[in-house]
Amino acid sequence: MRRLAPGASIAIVLLLAGCASHEAPAADAADDQQATVASEILVDHGLSGLDGREMIDRLDRVPVDDRDPGLMASVRADELQLTDEEGRSTTLPLVGDEFYLSVAPYVSATHDCYYHSLTTCRGELGGKDVELTVASADGEVLVERTGRTFDNGFLGLWLPRDIDATLTVTYDDKTATGPISTRADDPTCLTTMRLT
Repeated sequence: MRRLAPGASIAIVLLLAGCASHEAPAADAADDQQATVASEILVDHGLSGLDGREMIDRLDRVPVDDRDPGLMASVRADELQLTDEEGRSTTLPLVGDEFYLSVAPYVSATHDCYYHSLTTCRGELGGKDVELTVASADGEVLVERTGRTFDNGFLGLWLPRDIDATLTVTYDDKTATGPISTRADDPTCLTTMRLT
């Protein structure tokens, strides 16, 4: 068996320790830079201090004419993605056991949508009173309420995750009924409910 020269094992340990200490600050610097970018976006767009759910609730309710044209906000099943006109981007986790589904019922005009954009999506029926019911696959009524669509024509629903359900929307003696799901790969934007 070959032996190392005296002091060689100490030199190897120091060399390895030196490599490890150089990698951590680089990772920490990247994390710090991302945190700074995230903070700048939130401050610059008036969203500082809000969590993902609070931001979604606020942004979906902003009147269309007052929306920030420099901000894109996209709702995914587990996160809110923000990007601004300067190319900065960040994500905020949507923690807990709720899934955000934004619904735009329509009579004559709609658009394709999968992930709801809180800043650009527009539905046909802005500011209209509607009745809605969400019933689980076993018939349990999860939501039953009368509400007003936001100025953008959408209704926001916080629903339990990982369910299959039926959504019914009624407006002006017209009704739409359809299936919904709240799993990780399901849409957060529903624009296919035609009222007849």
